[in-house]
Amino acid sequence: MDAYEKIYQLYHLIKTKTAADLPGPYKVGVDLGTADVVLVVTDESGNPVAGSMRWASVVKDGLVVDFRGAMVIVEKLKAEVEAIMGITLDKGATAIPPGTVGRNALACGHVIAGAGLEPVCQVDEPVAAAKALDISHGIVVDIGGGTTGIAVLKNGELVFTADEPTGGTHVSLVLAGAYKIPFEEAEILKRDPARHRKIMPVILPVIEKMATVVKNMLAGYDEFNEYPVYVVGGTAYLQGFETEFGKAFGRKVHVPPHPLLVTPLGIAMFG
Repeated sequence: MDAYEKIYQLYHLIKTKTAADLPGPYKVGVDLGTADVVLVVTDESGNPVAGSMRWASVVKDGLVVDFRGAMVIVEKLKAEVEAIMGITLDKGATAIPPGTVGRNALACGHVIAGAGLEPVCQVDEPVAAAKALDISHGIVVDIGGGTTGIAVLKNGELVFTADEPTGGTHVSLVLAGAYKIPFEEAEILKRDPARHRKIMPVILPVIEKMATVVKNMLAGYDEFNEYPVYVVGGTAYLQGFETEFGKAFGRKVHVPPHPLLVTPLGIAMFG
């Protein structure tokens, strides 16, 4: 399977709560996001085998703020996938925003350890996304809930990473303020494709700000100007996002299918 086929396969497996008939050994990845938690299992070649996810708010701006809640969710996802596959999962990888250090960096590993998965690897989120997309030359922008990270790869080598505090949470805050609704309702509104066209004029300034932030992170690196740009993360699901982000960024960008699942898939590949 190529990269996009793997993403489509993972979406199907999660939606249908089924497992692919692929032999082990298996790799496990856990993505602790601001708006969701995703657990993915792949085979040795990175082909998706099974997965599960939950909408959650246990992480804020890349930091675990509800350790117990995060651990319980991972335990449940692990149990669901184990039941689907008929095996026990004992090791896994996690990811963090670029630049996360100290205890904040260790927290994700502690969460999955508490849920019964021995941490074997921790990788920067945009690097994981690049792995899933099989990119050896290009720029990956991972828009999370609270942070936006970038990874630049040249001939298969990571040459630059950066992270800034802007993401999907800011979209929800703007919607909450504009429509005078609770934040939780704004999150649901944001995830409703039928409402995307209506809310786009309201959230357009936030998307433009995200693009400007990424552009500023890359300022001074003229050699990156010709690199293809891929944008992943839940915010990239918004209809019209690819076009509007590209306009503000000043060049064409690519949004892969099911952009929310790209980073979790890549984390598992490192597992």
